[in-house]
Amino acid sequence: MKRIIAILAFILPLTIQAQTKLEDKLAEDFSDKLAKRYEVRNDSLIVFVTEQMSRSGAAGLDIDKTMTELKKDPAALDAALKFIYQFSNGNRQQFIAHLRAINLQSNSVFPLATYTVNKFKGETKELLEEKSSLYTTGAIPATLPPLQIAPAVAQNNTTESNSSTSETTAANPATTATATPAEPGTTPTAPAVPTSPVADEFNWDVRQIFKLTDVNQLYTMYGKQNVEERTAQDFQGNDDGTAFYVFPDTDNEMIVQFNGAGGTSVTFTKENSKWKPPFGIKVGDPLDKVVKVNGRDFRINGFEWDNGGEVADWEGGAFSGKGVNIAFKANNSSDPKLYDQVTGDKKVKTDASAMKKLGVVVEKIAFKSN
Repeated sequence: MKRIIAILAFILPLTIQAQTKLEDKLAEDFSDKLAKRYEVRNDSLIVFVTEQMSRSGAAGLDIDKTMTELKKDPAALDAALKFIYQFSNGNRQQFIAHLRAINLQSNSVFPLATYTVNKFKGETKELLEEKSSLYTTGAIPATLPPLQIAPAVAQNNTTESNSSTSETTAANPATTATATPAEPGTTPTAPAVPTSPVADEFNWDVRQIFKLTDVNQLYTMYGKQNVEERTAQDFQGNDDGTAFYVFPDTDNEMIVQFNGAGGTSVTFTKENSKWKPPFGIKVGDPLDKVVKVNGRDFRINGFEWDNGGEVADWEGGAFSGKGVNIAFKANNSSDPKLYDQVTGDKKVKTDASAMKKLGVVVEKIAFKSN
């Protein structure tokens, strides 16, 4: 009996490790196949995963680079698997169907499914609630292009393709309601897109800005009449070189600085803008939202002091090393005893009781590409 217990004590940790650590060959296969799928970007699964990668911050500032090089970023790869699992309603069979749909090697599907389900099954309820909320609020369109089945799967395994299609429909019922079915091997016809109002003729996705290198590209995208050259200011009001203000002095004002090899930076100081920023964080968002996206509490500089209200240390969270700087303000600072607890030459942890009572929100936010 003792010998059996000893053997189990030796084998059990190895079994657990095998289920919680992804083999390199599996990571590479998934990364390569999803990268090819991402280049097309015309099906419901990719749209959903891309939006969630952006909203969660897992994709960083350059989502194109992240989504095509997931094997270089284990955390981002895990996040992509989690969002496919979320898209699959936390259902293992639907998840397997979606893995097959991106044309993974057959010997990769079940190990990836086991790894993902074991890793995220404790979050299933929360993921399903979030998915429902995303569709209800319109954060992700309820009507998406139909999930396309990779040619190799469609040709070589008709049964699996049909299973994938039916289970994809279950994952996103609205998808097929208005879509035109396609013949095998052809591209499905996307549902008609409602006419957008004139105000939405511009692309409001901030991620595209990081690919620009000069102001002429801004002129092309937003019209020279909507871009104005001005002196930039840092978060403390000091002059910070030349910047280009897109839609200046409006709620949609965006401040862009081209720093050559130093990358491109984008700053927002206005509330209620239409811009879709990286990580889904906007001016006016509450502190709790930033903490949630970062994945942990962090430290800010005390208010009313040098660099007051700016993030001092992300404490190893999702924003660490991602080129994100945020300055906060306290909306409820009328109580001197309470406010004094978070002012002055000190570093304040975001979970401090005073921070929760002061109505702390994002005042300014800057993103800088690496």
